[in-house]
Amino acid sequence: MDPVTKALLTSWDWRPEVILILFTVGGLYTIGWWRLRQRARGRTSNWWAGALWRPISYVAGLLFIGLALLSPLDVMGSVLFSMHMIQHLLLIMIAPPLLLLANPMPYILWGLPTAVRRKVGRAISRLLHRQSTFRRGLQRATTPGIVWLIWFISILMWHDPNLYNAALRYEWVHDLEHLTFFMGGMLFWWHVTGAGPRIHKQFGLFGRIAFTLSAIPPNMLTGIVIAFASQVIYTYYLDVPRVLGLSALDDQRLGGLIMWVPGSMMYLIAGLILIARMLQQEDDKPPLPESEWGTEQSLRAPGMK
Repeated sequence: MDPVTKALLTSWDWRPEVILILFTVGGLYTIGWWRLRQRARGRTSNWWAGALWRPISYVAGLLFIGLALLSPLDVMGSVLFSMHMIQHLLLIMIAPPLLLLANPMPYILWGLPTAVRRKVGRAISRLLHRQSTFRRGLQRATTPGIVWLIWFISILMWHDPNLYNAALRYEWVHDLEHLTFFMGGMLFWWHVTGAGPRIHKQFGLFGRIAFTLSAIPPNMLTGIVIAFASQVIYTYYLDVPRVLGLSALDDQRLGGLIMWVPGSMMYLIAGLILIARMLQQEDDKPPLPESEWGTEQSLRAPGMK
């Protein structure tokens, strides 16, 4: 292995602000989960509050954020488009659903000191009260259609060659790019997972399935355009050392393929999980009693006397 590649693969960017945020929210969630687990002990109706899969899902989401922003993946992204694409997939399609499946809002709230929790809880209650102006504004600003548009614009905007090159040349633009991707992903998966705060009209399983699968065409088409480009779109990569034996064009094609296939598969897998849940709900419905379908009248075809 050449010295440049070896140095990149062993480089970690220990950003204190990222580490502090990850440890803070991770610690608050864990404490809150433990407290709610203790309160739910012996109450069969609240067993779900302390379910072990919740902190596992949440910590996994935080670990994927750390992998994207602190590991050699972040450093490799500065010389390989394909690594940068993997970084984006982690921030858009992997970390957000894992975090939101854990329904973090109540657990983080319960992780705060008691006095602080009560004050914050009262403030949130006022802001999210059914009649509050803030709630109504938030509802209008985060409808499924607007959230889908925000997600779509963020994907399309940051794959513009000029903005993409700027993100690689200036750290603050790079941070803004990652923040935009992550927040767009959180808003998108918020509607899919149904995590709190639940301020919108209940989004049924069929609607969530359609919403999830609607992300596939724009994501897939963007990946296809990049994968089949005949020249290097993101010219920043023409001026950096080549590693792993990949030319700039081959690296770009690999990145487009990653966005096209694994990236689209994430939404497809989520959609299939939701379809399985919908079918399970149908299977769990009790059968109609014979008195409703077994009478002579109900067995007659329409129009028969």
